[in-house]
Amino acid sequence: MIRFLQVVLARGTKPLFDNVDITLNPGDKIGLIGSNGAGKSSLFAMLRGELHPDQGSIEFPAKWQLAHVAQETPALDRSAIDYAIDGDVTLRKLEAQLAELESQPESMENGIAIGEMYGALADADAYTVRPRGEQLLLGLGFTIDQMEQSVASFSGGWRMRLNLAQALMCKSDLLLLDEPTNHLDLDAIIWLEDWLKRYAGTLIIISHDRDFLDGVVNVIAHIDERKLKRYSGNYSSFERQRVAQLILAQSAIEKQTRKRDHLQSFISRFAAKASKAKQAQSRIKALAKMEELAPLRAAAEFSFEFREPLSAPNPMLVMEDVDCGYRIESKTDHSFTEKKIVGDVKFSLQIGQRIGLLGVNGAGKSTLIKTLVGDIAPLSGTMLTGKGLSIGYFAQHQVEMLRHNESPLWHLAHIAPGIREQELRNFLGGFNFPGNMVTSPIAPFSGGEKARLALAMIVWQRPNLLLLDEPTNHLDLETREALTDALAQFEGTLVVVSHDRHLLRATTDQFIIVADGKLEPFDGDLDDYKDWLFKNKLAKAAAQPLPESKKAESLPLAKPIPVAENKEQRRKESEDKQKLSAQRKPIENQIKKLEEQIAKLTAKKQATATQLEDSAIYNDANKDKLKALLLDQAYLVKELGEIEADWLEQQEFLEAVG
Repeated sequence: MIRFLQVVLARGTKPLFDNVDITLNPGDKIGLIGSNGAGKSSLFAMLRGELHPDQGSIEFPAKWQLAHVAQETPALDRSAIDYAIDGDVTLRKLEAQLAELESQPESMENGIAIGEMYGALADADAYTVRPRGEQLLLGLGFTIDQMEQSVASFSGGWRMRLNLAQALMCKSDLLLLDEPTNHLDLDAIIWLEDWLKRYAGTLIIISHDRDFLDGVVNVIAHIDERKLKRYSGNYSSFERQRVAQLILAQSAIEKQTRKRDHLQSFISRFAAKASKAKQAQSRIKALAKMEELAPLRAAAEFSFEFREPLSAPNPMLVMEDVDCGYRIESKTDHSFTEKKIVGDVKFSLQIGQRIGLLGVNGAGKSTLIKTLVGDIAPLSGTMLTGKGLSIGYFAQHQVEMLRHNESPLWHLAHIAPGIREQELRNFLGGFNFPGNMVTSPIAPFSGGEKARLALAMIVWQRPNLLLLDEPTNHLDLETREALTDALAQFEGTLVVVSHDRHLLRATTDQFIIVADGKLEPFDGDLDDYKDWLFKNKLAKAAAQPLPESKKAESLPLAKPIPVAENKEQRRKESEDKQKLSAQRKPIENQIKKLEEQIAKLTAKKQATATQLEDSAIYNDANKDKLKALLLDQAYLVKELGEIEADWLEQQEFLEAVG
């Protein structure tokens, strides 16, 4: 298990954690959430040993193998599949040791060592490592051909997928994932969610994708007011529990306020009367000793809305027999060749349609969006737009096109000439650009802040058609929720590509799919799409045969394993094993008992949490029952903490024995 004991941490002058105490159990799948800058990445750095607490300690078993996603990927000539397999550090270490042994002169001792090394490689699943690596890469969107390409040939986003594959290849006890869905499309996210559900170790995820968290985690660790608090259940459960806490905290504050007012009223009325002087003094002392309850604050809500479109042509846009793709110019004779991505598109957009665009990575979703917005011209066919069509387009490159040396105010003034500065300032203030921030260069802004500015510029222009290509990248949970609410109320027409399923469910009412070079209606919801994906895409990819020359690559050749003839050595080894077993057995028995107690208490705690998730418990009639449940929860948390501390101590004893 992982225990934070009185952890204090500050970065520069900014305090991040203050006396944090929390226990995370083996096998927990934890969603780590908190506002931007709250300390999520710093917490990961402490777990990795790259950062140390100013006070307190973080404990987990020293033998645990930790895996995380590297943030940098060198431009290597190494193939993608070999780079992914490098994540299995134990296997790579054994292979290096085998190569070293095989380079030495032959001898009986060396032969025995080589035989043992082949046994160790078999135990490390060396003979299945390549298929395992291929399945990971297929799930993350790579083709069989791409697996043989060099790491250097991939773009930054695809290299991050390779880093994720490395982390998943590692046979880890603790897996740390920081925004793993940022560089993935919906198909890869669905696959990753399924993979993580089956992960056997302890998992901690930082994510702003609520559907992803709901599908994977069973614990939420929330950073708030420099504390780290554990909640049982997924993200939706956390939201319900958080609301309940806010209600109870507000009730406690109101009750204390009434008591303070009553004491103050008595003091004011009787402080001057001799007969009541002692009683007044005692109430003055009681009032002074009364600790003021601090309100349990919810995160400041951010919201915005799209302004009503100025016009509404119908149809908005019509495509007849359109081929979408690219014209590629030859460097030698400057001639052009056409690369068709989506063909024979017959498509029209009517007023008020709300469409989610589905399709596997590389199918042509972004190509279609770019054709609709006019960034690339159709290869053939006709595309007609309605009079008064005003497109609001948001894609990743919209953020990249912002001028980093200019301010939010400059950007808005650039598209709104002649508008009073105060009006522009007021508008930007509604997008959380207050005070000096509105006139500061955006270079140091976070990716989420830049995306928020790009959204503000779209909203200002009052579009009647929104074309959104992965609009939630870099947005935190709060801003994603605000965007979802705004899109749900948008009065124009919407076409969106997104890996955020919560946004798709809340803002669209029909789906179309790009598949096999065609654009077709998709008759179903996102659950149906998930079934379609696994049955029709990943299954096909997994069934692709490997070239004969590749089937045996990366697998050690079978060799006869020498058998040791030294009976005395075997007898001594047997005696040593028996002695070690005798030392370990009582400790292992104690660990087993503690684990049984932990399981029982955890089940009770989960049952209590389930009752707390029932909205009916928060009625006035159930106030006493609610208080009792909260007391039970507090007791169980305390008792679990004590038993878990004993478990950790026994684990340390076991490691010391060997």
